[in-house]
Amino acid sequence: MSRAVAVGRWVALLAVGALACRPAGRGPRAADEALARLPWDSVVARARGGSVTWLMWRGDPSINKYVDEWVTPRVRERFGINLNPVDGQGAAILNQLVVEREAGHGGTADLLWINGETFANLRREKLLYGPWAQRLPNAQYLDSASSIIMRDFEADPAGYESPWGSVQFALIYDTIRTPEPPRSFAELGTWIQAHPGRFTHDQSFTGISFLKQLMYALGGGVARFQGGFNEDKYRESSELVWAWLRKTSPYFWRKGAAYPADVAALERLFANGEIDFAMSMNQNDVVTKVRQGVLPASAKALVLREGTLANAHFVGIPSDAPHKAAAMVVANFLLSPEAQYQKQRPDVWADGTVLAIERLPREWADSFSHLATDSRAVPRDTLRRYAVPEVNPAYHERIAADWRARVRSGGQ
Repeated sequence: MSRAVAVGRWVALLAVGALACRPAGRGPRAADEALARLPWDSVVARARGGSVTWLMWRGDPSINKYVDEWVTPRVRERFGINLNPVDGQGAAILNQLVVEREAGHGGTADLLWINGETFANLRREKLLYGPWAQRLPNAQYLDSASSIIMRDFEADPAGYESPWGSVQFALIYDTIRTPEPPRSFAELGTWIQAHPGRFTHDQSFTGISFLKQLMYALGGGVARFQGGFNEDKYRESSELVWAWLRKTSPYFWRKGAAYPADVAALERLFANGEIDFAMSMNQNDVVTKVRQGVLPASAKALVLREGTLANAHFVGIPSDAPHKAAAMVVANFLLSPEAQYQKQRPDVWADGTVLAIERLPREWADSFSHLATDSRAVPRDTLRRYAVPEVNPAYHERIAADWRARVRSGGQ
């Protein structure tokens, strides 16, 4: 070992030791500031032996298997970090962090899977640690030219969350049952009325995203909604959505009196032949689910001509996280070419990468380029052509709340 390397490691260890042995009076804010100044090698050293409790959506077996059986053992073997994924999303994450802050006893979560309104609410309540994401070594590979990846529902992540994956909405149909599927919302409305009981949407994020796309289409296109929430535009355009639903929902599954709770329930109805369309916020979901036998081999994805929502999802660190250094190391691993490639494999999860392939080392760029294409998936050029960005999360929150009040409760 060279003298320079030895001295560098000695200095790093001193920094870690000084941070670990800080006087009690300095408090967590001083510790966070010290962590922000540490060299990355020192962050990794501080993370070793720590635990990371990760609040994340646990509703998809493919995602769970990727995290539990592929990510977890690798961060334990390489960094000595015990990763503990725990179910939690949206409002539940916000409520937990608010309760912990009010209790004043410190937090229990170290990493969060978030985007959209959850990120906006956490930032507003000052419940996120940061900025930290730009410090990750693997951030150099991010597709920084993509507004989809570098913005979160119009918001600048500002280093308070790190991109993890990218997705795009798609409808899923059966090529045998529906050989000529509708290609626009107008055609879809006509098809629904001609095939009573064969269409519905779920009550979760994906179903609300379907309604939001409908609002953009009926309201003049996504550009009208960009630049922050506008009450007048929302009221005018959402009324068109309720009118469309009043006309078509009596022809939905169970005459629109009930809706599947989530995407998994929607996919079961589709797979059982009770309905003719499913939907997903992952354009490649159909490929994975067919390979797993969840969906029939004749299933295929499509996007509507008015545009299909595309967004990125992120990981954040709570401001009261007990193991911030370990959370940063896990986030950096999730951003690595290795982890991003594994995640995008069709037989694993098929979640889109947030990396710019041309920036990667040659061996990883080749690996991504050789990922198998599948005829069931929407072609990449079609996805790009019809992709529309997310807008201010208030639109999502409002249409979700109003749908529950006006439609699910039967009060259209």
